[in-house]
Amino acid sequence: MDSPWARLTYAQLEARMLALAGQLRAAGVEPGARVLIALPLGCAAAVAGLAVQALGACAVELDRETGADSLASILAQTGARHAVIFGQDARRWTGRSQLTHFFVVHGSRPPERMLGLLKPAAGTWLQEDGAVDPEAGAAPLAALPSQAPEAPASIVYTSGSTGTPRGVVQTFANIAANTRSIVEYLGLTPRDRAMLILPLHYCYGKSVLQTHLLAGGSVFLDPRFMYPRVVLEAMASEACTGFAGVPLTFELLRRQASPDSLANLKLRYLTQAGGGMSPDTVRWTREAFHPAELFVMYGQTEATARLSYLPPSRATDKAGSIGQGIPGVTLAVVADDGTPLPDGEVGQLVAKGANVTPGYLNAPDDTAAILHDGWLWTGDLAWRDADGFFFLVGRAKEILKVGGHRVSPAEMEHVLARHPAVLEVAVVGVPDDLGGEAACAAVVLHPGATAKEDDLRRFCREALPAHKVPRHVLFTEALPRGPTGKVLKADLRTRVLSSLSSPESRSP
Repeated sequence: MDSPWARLTYAQLEARMLALAGQLRAAGVEPGARVLIALPLGCAAAVAGLAVQALGACAVELDRETGADSLASILAQTGARHAVIFGQDARRWTGRSQLTHFFVVHGSRPPERMLGLLKPAAGTWLQEDGAVDPEAGAAPLAALPSQAPEAPASIVYTSGSTGTPRGVVQTFANIAANTRSIVEYLGLTPRDRAMLILPLHYCYGKSVLQTHLLAGGSVFLDPRFMYPRVVLEAMASEACTGFAGVPLTFELLRRQASPDSLANLKLRYLTQAGGGMSPDTVRWTREAFHPAELFVMYGQTEATARLSYLPPSRATDKAGSIGQGIPGVTLAVVADDGTPLPDGEVGQLVAKGANVTPGYLNAPDDTAAILHDGWLWTGDLAWRDADGFFFLVGRAKEILKVGGHRVSPAEMEHVLARHPAVLEVAVVGVPDDLGGEAACAAVVLHPGATAKEDDLRRFCREALPAHKVPRHVLFTEALPRGPTGKVLKADLRTRVLSSLSSPESRSP
């Protein structure tokens, strides 16, 4: 396991994990306890998550930028009394009286003024490579306690429909099943090394670490993707064989990566998940990184990470498909009452497998809404073809009702993304005076490019029926995105509604 700060062998990783686990146990962490972890991508974050789970405790990994209100809600939900934090963030953690012990990651022994911000809680210093303070008194964990497969190993937070953080419980059995499946279909071996730019509080990023550890491979943790060329240089010099990204990752590479920066790569495969990627970007990725193979994948936090993948060998004849269920997962398309639907008919996408969550933390009503008779209702609409490949239509809650038609925003987005002036686009629905909804496209133009609303609507009419042409086109400098790069449609809709009354917002 590598990072810009340290290189750890498996022996060193184990030693640091057991040492930190010993410190956690001495601080009162018992099996089943929840421990918050809010660290940047790096060795310490990997060591912390493994150490917590080695004790049979539950890791609650958070974005360092989690807001004060959300953090208060998470503390109340989890009952956590211990946290592993980055020293520079100490001020953000002041006044959290529920927490009794902080493990502070800092390049050198933290100054007293920093630790003073966390008092009266106790503090233990961790180095950035995950090593424990040499003067800490607790002995390393000598042996791993037995772990019940159905015990919670991780709680991953997502935003609920009300904006309140919602914790997805992932058991040890969930993680084991998901990890084995991904290793199998990617064909991972000890020779593989992944370039990981995704955060470990994101289940996609965490799965990259878990799968390569299981396969005996290595992972290069690199938090510098704001400088794509630097990451590409590291990917080449470290002879990385795998790279994982979300749609925004590949969009940024498409804009900034030069042929020279791609020429020295030794990639065997790439993976893409975290939302649908435009067909043009999929095509560019396959061509630019050839002969590396692109695995287009689909998953959810509620499935521990992954539900399906499209084999690269079917990239052409099944273009646009999310593929088939990963090993151990069954997918189906059903009506709203759960009745199976025939091939070609759009319905609710449901999944069953050992990687499916037992539910949300302390949220029985939300859990009951997604789990029925052992099936996870994904909230996505899809159809299956005669060969058993699945195609997404869109999120059930995002499907628009336009003039009596059910319209997928993704279809409009993919068409608009092909316009030469359009850099990014997202479509949301707004109330229509005539009833139902009207589609509104929020568009970011390429630097220096120009386009008018009529230009883009005319472009859509060439490829789409009239009811799928956006009623409104608004131009914006950027789309609102979450930490993993996904467009925040609820935030965007709020912006759109406030902008529609402003005529000047209609032109770039």
